[in-house]
Amino acid sequence: MISFNPKALSTGRLHGYLLSAVAPRPIAFASTIDANGNPNLSPFSFFNVFSANPPIMIFSPARRVRDNTIKHTLQNVEAIKEVVINVVNYDIVHQMSLSSTEYPEGVNEFEKTGLTMLPSDEVKPFRVAESPVQFECKVNDIVHLGTEGGAGNLVICEVVKLHIADEVMNADNTINQDALDLVARAGGSYYSRAKKGFFEIPKPIRTLGIGVDSLPEHVRNSMILTGNNLGMLANVEALPSKEEVNQFIKDVSERYPNIKTASHRKKHKIAQNYLSYGDVESAWKLLLS
Repeated sequence: MISFNPKALSTGRLHGYLLSAVAPRPIAFASTIDANGNPNLSPFSFFNVFSANPPIMIFSPARRVRDNTIKHTLQNVEAIKEVVINVVNYDIVHQMSLSSTEYPEGVNEFEKTGLTMLPSDEVKPFRVAESPVQFECKVNDIVHLGTEGGAGNLVICEVVKLHIADEVMNADNTINQDALDLVARAGGSYYSRAKKGFFEIPKPIRTLGIGVDSLPEHVRNSMILTGNNLGMLANVEALPSKEEVNQFIKDVSERYPNIKTASHRKKHKIAQNYLSYGDVESAWKLLLS
């Protein structure tokens, strides 16, 4: 067994050990607003529930390890002491991941991820309509754990209203864990699907993904492609060139002889198959043909 003194490790290395060893962790998909009323949406896996009476949840938007900056979510809850914590199930995991892209202040991550803003009843921030359980919260306190990169900031939230989708409820008004299909975070690019185990999602690019709001209309409004599919497609910095698209169609024409004249529906089905294998590049070349 290898032993370490935390003070002898770089913050980045220690951070990696902590995230990989203390896993899987539930995800707080936190919706906030800034002082000007602009919505913000971001996921945090330093999160759990700590009390039922009163109902208290705590999540921690830590200072960034690489440059010691703070996240918009922390700025927002300091200005407007309200938050909605939405749970993350498998159906929205790629859109959730896309929301962690570091878009500039004021950019609406609901629009970038293609998720729906649902008005709350008791607080100003919006709920994520696609999330199966949503907790409207007041922020009771914020505890700053340090001033250096990697330091946490404990946002202590009291639940003032919760919303649970009908489709995850049992007949006796308990939650059906199998139907809920929660996703948790682990180290590196790993996630854990509660009923199926670990899987990977490439970390969002440091440069900005184009976002669901920038997808071609026939892709954004597809009757075939899921929210997760759109999240994968939106997490690219740029679309393939016309030359790359033409070469791709030439290369696959033997396998799909009628692909040039295929309907959007047919292309979307084939693109979805590429996405199921994580081949975003091929999916895009097909969709743009």
